[in-house]
Amino acid sequence: MPQLLLIDSSADVHSSTSRELTARFASEWSTFGPENSVIRRDLHANPLPHIPTDELHWAPRLRNPERPVPVEADELQRELVEELIESDVVVIGAPMYNWSIPSALKAWIDYIHVPGTTSTFDSVTEPLAGKPAIVVTSCGNQYGPGTPEELVDHQIPPLRQVLAVALGMDVTFVRAELTLASRVPPMASWINASQANKAAAHREVVALAQRFGKPRG
Repeated sequence: MPQLLLIDSSADVHSSTSRELTARFASEWSTFGPENSVIRRDLHANPLPHIPTDELHWAPRLRNPERPVPVEADELQRELVEELIESDVVVIGAPMYNWSIPSALKAWIDYIHVPGTTSTFDSVTEPLAGKPAIVVTSCGNQYGPGTPEELVDHQIPPLRQVLAVALGMDVTFVRAELTLASRVPPMASWINASQANKAAAHREVVALAQRFGKPRG
């Protein structure tokens, strides 16, 4: 049974662009039948505690035995890692906060990027290699290649480094830019471009949902 893990991290529960797009993916994914299940993890509504010790950065066999990990933290990490590994497709809503990502999403990353468990360290450990991950990014300005603000984008590069490089996932980024055009008066001239950008992002997530959600065979 194909399983989608849907992760939202936006603090905006009313008009979030990233939430709108991840929901669109899930809706399209579900049209292929009830066997296409969805596990939802809202990191804003139910935030994860920050890791209580840096020993959680390591697989259990690589931890310092003199620095025990709290049982509840160890169990939470195991739950999050298993949830990720068992899912067939992952969709992550990642809005830009202060040129980076929400701390709620960073907390999740700190639990699931574990050398020796989810990434290779002392032996080849790649349970997530090739797993499709669709990352929906949203930002108020433009930060893509060739734009004046390209070098201050600390949103997509770290996500690519963790998900694609370290974990080996098959990552696709869907960009929704200029989301502040209708809210910030000096950006009013960009409203049409913002709307066109969002429409293109909707088409892209629909196409991706159809690609990964449609039954094989």
